[in-house]
Amino acid sequence: MRPFEPYNQEAEEAFVGSFFLDSELVKECAILPEQLYFPELRLLYTGIRSLVEKGMPVDLVTILSELGIEGIKNAGGMTYIAQLIGSVPSIANFHTYEKLVKEYDKKRKLIAAGEKIMGQAASEDSDTTVRDGINELMRIEEDQTDDDTGEITSSLVELFVECEQDQGEMVGIPSGFHDLDRLTGGFQASDLVIIGARPSMGKTAFALSLALQAAEEDVSLIFSLEMSKKQLIKRMTGCTGRIDSLKMRNPQQSFGDEDWEQFANGIGKLSHLQLHIFDRAGMDVAYIRSKVRKARMAYGEERRLLVVIDYLQLLEGDRKNYQNRQAEISEISWALKTMARELNVTVIALSQLSRGVENRHDKHPILSDLRESGQIEQDADLIAFLYRDDYYNSDSSKKNKMEIILAKHRNGPTGTIELGFNKQYGAFVNL
Repeated sequence: MRPFEPYNQEAEEAFVGSFFLDSELVKECAILPEQLYFPELRLLYTGIRSLVEKGMPVDLVTILSELGIEGIKNAGGMTYIAQLIGSVPSIANFHTYEKLVKEYDKKRKLIAAGEKIMGQAASEDSDTTVRDGINELMRIEEDQTDDDTGEITSSLVELFVECEQDQGEMVGIPSGFHDLDRLTGGFQASDLVIIGARPSMGKTAFALSLALQAAEEDVSLIFSLEMSKKQLIKRMTGCTGRIDSLKMRNPQQSFGDEDWEQFANGIGKLSHLQLHIFDRAGMDVAYIRSKVRKARMAYGEERRLLVVIDYLQLLEGDRKNYQNRQAEISEISWALKTMARELNVTVIALSQLSRGVENRHDKHPILSDLRESGQIEQDADLIAFLYRDDYYNSDSSKKNKMEIILAKHRNGPTGTIELGFNKQYGAFVNL
């Protein structure tokens, strides 16, 4: 059996030869010289691109002037170049040649990635090997599958059809809180939403509330880096069953008959939700992306997916590639936004705030309080902060109230709304 050869010489020669028939093709071609396998053709293509940039014609005389005698020798010589030009009958099949060149470049990169994974598997731990391998394959996919021509006709048709239909006030995933939904229109697909708060402010409880609401009609995926799956389910059962969190610590001793009934009702409600919880230690974006991609394939493109990450600063990046934690968090933030767009999901990532909040007289959070990265502010489509005045002031006039502060909203208004917060159940209610 003939061994596989990761190149197509005929396609590369026809690709480069086409530019001598029509140099304008260079301007509509996105292939780079390094994507060609043969060094002679790579050099020749580089010279052709340079001539076109200078506004000069492409022929045997100009390419000789551009590359020089030594360069022409390295490109195979004048005889080879003349044969190359004569072997292309017309430019009618140029895009076929271009597609073949791109395809074989992708094959070579996949082979190189496979060899790298094999080598790394012998020396690194398996988790690192899998993570790096997934990242490498994703980069290849992103580089090679961009066939977007930028045309807008189909988008204009989609917009016209959407405008003819009554979208209602709720176009995204509802939060279950009417004042918040009035400002946001629901959480939109492809958006990155950041919910920031100081520790013990209630951000996990708020995120669980959003996930539970979404899972009733849509699909929720929770990635918990701080609490186990069992702990989260316990909290959600107490919330949906309206059971005191203190009683949930030891139900056998604390529950009465009514509590057991509410507990059973809570479990019953959870069992009917489209809810998935992942609590693997040391999660990274590649792991989250793989699970979200599987969910997207399982539920189809028509289902809305809400992805909740608790919380951003606990996510791991590849620290070998970053000089500091700020750069690492910036990369993680960008990766989450990219995932939201590519898989058409809503990503809600919880974020810790810096201690600077505690040193101010007014402890309402502001955008500069986001920990470790201004990139988070740039990538996020919506940033909301949670604030409870009774957390700081025991005699507060806003007992058991949570302020939701929309500090950034790329596609809508900002503002502050208030919810009732029942600490006993970890539940939020409309006021």
